[in-house]
Amino acid sequence: MRIAALLLVLSLGACVATPPYPSVPALRADPMPKPPVTAEQLLWQPGHWDWSGSGYVWAPGQYVPAAGHGGSWMPGWWSRVDGIWRWEPAHWVAG
Repeated sequence: MRIAALLLVLSLGACVATPPYPSVPALRADPMPKPPVTAEQLLWQPGHWDWSGSGYVWAPGQYVPAAGHGGSWMPGWWSRVDGIWRWEPAHWVAG
């Protein structure tokens, strides 16, 4: 009986779940340069990590046209939908 209990405890210890994806790296320092002079209103889109399918790739910050973008920037994150992990890329949130 003691052997069975010991085997059960040892087998449960081997059931530690590890995330199916690597942690998102820390953000890089991404200085915001002066905006270009244009007639179009621009927003600074900060640099962020994107998932390439096999690892993270840094997308540097850039100025983008303000038209069509919300006022808030949402960094990328992992979500689990129907038991499948999916990368939600960084994007503008409609406001």
